[in-house]
Amino acid sequence: MYENKMSRFPTYLTPEEEDELRKIANAIVAPGKGILAADEPPGTMAQRFACIGVESTEENRRRYREMLFTTDAEIAENISGVILHHETMYQKTKDGVPFVKVLKDKNIIPGIKVDKGFAVLAGTDDETTTQGLDGLAERCAQYKKDGANFAKWRCALKIADHTPSHQALMENANVLARYASICQQNGLVPIVEPEVLYDGDHDLRTAQKVTEQVLAYQYKALSDHHVFLEGTLLKPNMVTSGQGCPQKSMTEQNARATVEAFSRTIPAAMPGVVFLSGGQSEEESTLNLNAINQCPGRKPWALSFSFGRALQASVIRVWKGEDKNIIEAQKAFLTRAKANGLASLGKYKGDAATSTEKESLFVAKNEY
Repeated sequence: MYENKMSRFPTYLTPEEEDELRKIANAIVAPGKGILAADEPPGTMAQRFACIGVESTEENRRRYREMLFTTDAEIAENISGVILHHETMYQKTKDGVPFVKVLKDKNIIPGIKVDKGFAVLAGTDDETTTQGLDGLAERCAQYKKDGANFAKWRCALKIADHTPSHQALMENANVLARYASICQQNGLVPIVEPEVLYDGDHDLRTAQKVTEQVLAYQYKALSDHHVFLEGTLLKPNMVTSGQGCPQKSMTEQNARATVEAFSRTIPAAMPGVVFLSGGQSEEESTLNLNAINQCPGRKPWALSFSFGRALQASVIRVWKGEDKNIIEAQKAFLTRAKANGLASLGKYKGDAATSTEKESLFVAKNEY
C-alpha cells in the first residue's frame, strides 16, 4: 500500500499505477472504438457452434478465434480490446504465434475474464452471485505478466415480482467492488458488469428504475472499496423493456431511458461505458447504441460497446467451420465492427445490416 504522509487517508495505488490504469481505460474507449467479447467458455461455444454443425473441440475453438484475431489490421480502427477466456489466453495461431501477441501487434489490448460463474444466492428467489474471489490476486498478477491489461467480471440481476432483492443488490455490488480493487492492485483495468437481465416481461419504466437502483448500489460499493474510478470501465445493459414485454419500447425511448438512468447514477469521473448486447440482434444493438449517442443530454463518459453475440453471430454463420470461408467471415466481422464504431459516435446510418443480422440472439438465463 502506497503511503501518503500528508493525508490521513491511505492511498492504495501509487500515482504511477493510477496513471497506467487511466491510460489503458482511455485507450479502450478511444473515439470510434470498442471491445470484442470473445470470452465464451467451451460450453457456451458448443451452443454457438451447434447452429452450424461444428463440434466445440479445443482445436475448433482455436481455429475460430484465430480467424477473428487475424482479421486485417483495419479491424483495430474499431476494436480496441478483446476479452479472452483462460483457454484462449494461452492459445496460438497454426503458425505458433500466441494470440496475445497477434492482438498486441495490431495495437489491440488483450483482456481476460476472471470470474468463475454464477452461484445461487441462498435465501433469495433463485437470485445469484458470482464466484472467483479466492485466489483472484494471484491469477490477476499472472495474467498481467502474461500480457493482459484489463479484466472482466459479470454479475446478473433479474427483474421479477420480488427481485432484485436488497440482498442480491448488496452482494453483487460488493463482489464487483472487491474484484475491481484486486484487479487495480495488480495493474489490470476492471470492467465492472452488473447486468440487469433482458429476461422478463417488465416494461421500460421498470427496467430504468431497476437499472438506476443497481448502479446506485454499485457506485456506493466502489466508493466503499476505494476503487480508482478513472481506471475502470462499466459494462451495463442498455435500458429496454423485457424480452417478453407485450409493449416493446422504441429505439429513441430506450436511448432516453438509458441516458437518464446513467446521468442519475454514474460519476463523471468514469472514462467510459461499454455496453453489453444482452441478447438483442446485431442490428438492434447497433441502432440502440447509435440512438444513445445521439440522445440529447449530458454524457460525460464515452458510450461504446463490448459485444459478444452482437459482433459474432453473422460471422459464425458465414464461417461454418470451413477454412474456405475465412476471408468472407472476416469481412462480416469488419462490417459489424465498423457499424458499431460509427454507432459509438452517433454516426451509424443503418445501412450495414443483412436479414440475418436482424435475428434475435436472446438466450434465456444466459450464464456465460
